Amino acid sequence: MRLKGKVAIVTGASAGMGRDIAYLYAKEGAKVLAVARRADRLEELAESAKDLEGEIIPFAADMMDKLQVENMIEGALTTFGTLDILVNNAGIMDDFSPVGKVNDEMWEDVIKVNLDAPFYAIRKAVNYFEEIGKGIIINVASIGGLCGARAGAAYTTSKHGLIGLTKNTAFMYSKKNIRCNAICPGGIETEISTGEFMRHINKDGIALATSGMGANPRTGKSSEIATVAIFLASDDSSYVNGQCLSVDGGFTAY
Repeated sequence: MRLKGKVAIVTGASAGMGRDIAYLYAKEGAKVLAVARRADRLEELAESAKDLEGEIIPFAADMMDKLQVENMIEGALTTFGTLDILVNNAGIMDDFSPVGKVNDEMWEDVIKVNLDAPFYAIRKAVNYFEEIGKGIIINVASIGGLCGARAGAAYTTSKHGLIGLTKNTAFMYSKKNIRCNAICPGGIETEISTGEFMRHINKDGIALATSGMGANPRTGKSSEIATVAIFLASDDSSYVNGQCLSVDGGFTAY
């Protein structure tokens, strides 16, 4: 039980990587506030974990709303009395448009979910972590935050920003027993491709962004990201801080 007695928040927990992270955290003994918009899916997740060592409590919230993001932190403190781990996993994809074709709505929505929400959550959580003298933050970024054109301009910018926020937070709070790391998944089997902006893909943009897909050894599973999230949340990674770990089967090694 690597997370026994720990309290965690996991956003985007209704499907894919977030769901698997929340479930594995509970399996490892954590009490998890599972956050997403789809309350029915969160209830199903909580039910599936009822026989595990830890527990999952659903918390419906929209990561596009600053107040709901901040209330999420308060929700964990109210429900469990403390907070040890914050996992910013919720994210949305753009339509692969280059900067000249990006419309305002898409830019604003992608930045809100992928960068603003983690910022607001980290800002709220880190002040509590300072009070108790410890804390762990895990941001789910992307190899799109390490490379220039694995997506469109909006998504790429949001994930580069999240990586910058990760590194800055890690160093600024490194002497306060607060660690912050990022996971950078490659191609993972999730529902992100079913998002609103993916319904009208920029054909020229996606052709350019996927031109190197032949170098991708294979598509990963969300559970393979969740096991890394377990490592980063546990004492096994006590000396790992400010790192952005590519979990992509070797794709970016090419």
